[in-house]
Amino acid sequence: MGIFDKIRGEFVDIIEWLDQTNDTMVYRFQRHNNEIKMGSKLTVRPGQKAVFVNEGQVADTFEPGMYELTTQNLPILSTLKGWAYGFNSPFKAEVYFFNTKIFTDLKWGTSNPITIRDPELGPVRLRAFGSYNIRVAHPEELLKQLVSTDGLFQVDEISNQIRNMIVTAFATWFGSSRIPLFDFAARYGELGETIRGGIQIEVQRFGLELTQLLIENVSLPPEVEQALDKRASMGILGNMQQYAQFQAANAIEESARNPSGGNMALDFGVGIAMGQQLTNAMQTNPPQTAQPAAATPPPPPAEPQWHISRDGQNFGPFPASQLTQNGLNAQAYVWRAGMDGWKRAAEVAELASILGALPPPPVN
Repeated sequence: MGIFDKIRGEFVDIIEWLDQTNDTMVYRFQRHNNEIKMGSKLTVRPGQKAVFVNEGQVADTFEPGMYELTTQNLPILSTLKGWAYGFNSPFKAEVYFFNTKIFTDLKWGTSNPITIRDPELGPVRLRAFGSYNIRVAHPEELLKQLVSTDGLFQVDEISNQIRNMIVTAFATWFGSSRIPLFDFAARYGELGETIRGGIQIEVQRFGLELTQLLIENVSLPPEVEQALDKRASMGILGNMQQYAQFQAANAIEESARNPSGGNMALDFGVGIAMGQQLTNAMQTNPPQTAQPAAATPPPPPAEPQWHISRDGQNFGPFPASQLTQNGLNAQAYVWRAGMDGWKRAAEVAELASILGALPPPPVN
């Protein structure tokens, strides 16, 4: 090798970057202290930009294409170095390649629950997560604000900062929007665009652009989700009165299957309550039925059903005609639907005729 070839080997002839990664945003061309020869070939591939830096000052920028470096296409660098026209000597400069593709599916999410006040549920804690896309929009600003002398700047060096900005904007917007949580899922797209627009200016300060922000899920604590599931189940069954009737009917049916394990007074009371509710409902909304051609007398009124409490146990229900044979006396406690509580039989006017027919107690 001659002296000319040896000197020639110390100079850089081809300047290019073949990206072997998926997460590198900025790469500084490695020269190993070799100088760049005037007339060298610069190759900027699609999805890249190249920026020349001279002693910390941003100089010339190149879009995708192939260039032969001359003083004509390095006007800013020529000015900074004070080159005269036709300068043809090797020079030193730093060359940064910027990956301008869109970096997709970057994740964001709340590390801790956010407490908000929902207009329907009140204070609730929720978590949210999603994804976002960014790209390099202004290489010079990115170089000044973040890269500096970093020879290999990757996405994870800025992704945490952007994630925190998104979470802060999400909490602020959601807390002030007053949108009910039940309506929120239908507005994921709207909220994502609102947050993206709200933090775009801050992101642009770094020379980046937030091209898309997606909200994938907003979740509540498990106990709140269980309560909402119950509420939804009741909504399927109808209003609370209908739900109570449904539950009471199930309880009575279960008690009928297992009479030894049920509480007769409780079951009867539930049945009476249901009957009263159904009666009220019928009075409020009487059924619309066709009138018969000929008037018929109404059915006789139902005979009251009585309960007797004796020796700590409740018995019944019985019609009045069966009270005597079931141990009725003046001191026994009785109750029927419509009474405020248990009373002694002697205090109930309706039973006076029955008690009057009873023989007096035997003489000891």
